[in-house]
Amino acid sequence: MEHEFWESKWASNVIGFHLPDTNPILTQYWSALKPQRNDTVFVPLCGKSMDLDWLAEKHNSVTGVELSKIAVRAFFAERLYTPTVTALTSTLELYEFDELTIYSGDYFTAPIEATDLIYDRAALVALPKEVREEYVQVLRSRLKEGGRILLVTLDYDQPEMAGPPFSVPEEEVRSLFSGMTVTRLQRDEADAEHPKIKKGLSRFAEEVWLIEN
Repeated sequence: MEHEFWESKWASNVIGFHLPDTNPILTQYWSALKPQRNDTVFVPLCGKSMDLDWLAEKHNSVTGVELSKIAVRAFFAERLYTPTVTALTSTLELYEFDELTIYSGDYFTAPIEATDLIYDRAALVALPKEVREEYVQVLRSRLKEGGRILLVTLDYDQPEMAGPPFSVPEEEVRSLFSGMTVTRLQRDEADAEHPKIKKGLSRFAEEVWLIEN
């Protein structure tokens, strides 16, 4: 989506995508990546997610990138952290505090080093179809040989609801990560009481993937 779209969401605090607690998918399935404490972790489009805190408790180096400076500053302010802030360019800032590093700026140009593990809960599904291939190409370039990705996607009939979040069905996941080992860990199908079904979707499912380089 356009930068202005996401900036306006954060500026007006319309952030329904932000979870106030650690995502239970992360705590349940992170072990599937066989993580080690010294594994480096990358979280694209991280917002001010509580997931960063959980990962930083288990790893020595956790790096995120987030377009919105509002989100990045809120992340540290809400935790009463005082990060070291370095202006890298006119549009890119680096925030560092203990195990955490967050780049405030464009995902596609942030100088992220190749990492061992990647956690994508809300990044791929935030992007329209025409951007997702480029996004994944960059993501794959930031994963070390032998690296692993924990990916969360949604599957619904796209014409029934305007994204974001967008539907990224199984065949697209497998195509985007072709040449890698793609394993579906979970498919959680919504029942009739799910808010999305009540709002008129014919189907709605959340899927969890392990992707290995």
